[in-house]
Amino acid sequence: MAYATEPEYEHGSLARTGVLLVNLGTPASATAKAVRRYLKEFLSDPRVVEIPRPVWWLILNGIILNTRPRKSAEKYASIWTGEGSPLRVHTEKQALLLKGYLGDRIKSPHTVAWAMRYGSPSIESAMTELRAAGCDRILVLPLYPQYAASTTASVYDAVFAAVGKMRNVPAIRIIKHFHDHPAYISALATQVNKHWAENGKPDKLVLSFHGLPKFSLDKGDPYHCECHKTSRLLTQELGIDPGMVITTFQSRFGRAEWLKPYTIDTMKRLGKSKTGRIDVFCPGFVADCLETLEEIAMENKAVFLKAGGRAFHYIPCLNERHEWIQAMARIVADNLHGWASSDYDRGKAERDAQLSAERARKLGAGK
Repeated sequence: MAYATEPEYEHGSLARTGVLLVNLGTPASATAKAVRRYLKEFLSDPRVVEIPRPVWWLILNGIILNTRPRKSAEKYASIWTGEGSPLRVHTEKQALLLKGYLGDRIKSPHTVAWAMRYGSPSIESAMTELRAAGCDRILVLPLYPQYAASTTASVYDAVFAAVGKMRNVPAIRIIKHFHDHPAYISALATQVNKHWAENGKPDKLVLSFHGLPKFSLDKGDPYHCECHKTSRLLTQELGIDPGMVITTFQSRFGRAEWLKPYTIDTMKRLGKSKTGRIDVFCPGFVADCLETLEEIAMENKAVFLKAGGRAFHYIPCLNERHEWIQAMARIVADNLHGWASSDYDRGKAERDAQLSAERARKLGAGK
């Protein structure tokens, strides 16, 4: 096997720790061509669709990629901003802000990069960037609070595929989940309370998570349990009656049974029962995207109101909220134990590095 060319190395250089944020992905533009390219990569991942490959190849290439891109492109166009895809914009800003927050906590050399599991920038390119920056340790934070094989595990696959092409492999840590981390729960509660302080409380709070096929739960995926734990902890943090909260699952695709109750069906039921006002919040997404801005804030709102509901409020995702960036910094710091330090002595580190370089030169190293 031919490994990728290693970045230029100089003895005596200070090693850095890299932090890599990874989100799901987004088309490069709100066009059918770009959406088709994105969907092909996304839906070709066997982690995402667990159907025998020959059968799925026919369905994907014969039907889905010939019908869905145009419709999806119209939906993307409805949420696209002047800066581009909301998910890409928020993820990039989160990484930039996290770098600043970590700078206040960690004095040892470190840097932050971001990537998309599908689309650009790829995980491989981001890891190459971190290696070029001198990172010999990389902490990966998939921005999925609740673990699922179809999301978090797919990030694992891509990370290890990338290091499989490297000769000098960096140390790797991957954060599996943070669905119950106190700082994450606190950030969620702050976002909801801020909305309520400005708008009053609703009759019902719907917590909508991305759905998965029910067989994933039957086969041992912990996602369903972790979603419900997030809901329970958030309800406790808000100090509200559990009867006020409904946990649902959105984005169902295909004919198979998915995790229930479905968000869209819940909208119809609440509307028909003449519910005065519902607020919908999506704790499984840390950045607003197609599934929140179009599916929830537009499509589900229309269904609820048409069925007879009176008022629908969508509570935005955490995005660049101070409490969320602070929570990310805590989550990252918790997982950098032994890799980073708040009492780092740069002068001593530079002297030690210089001695190391001198020893290497005496042993015949070129640099």
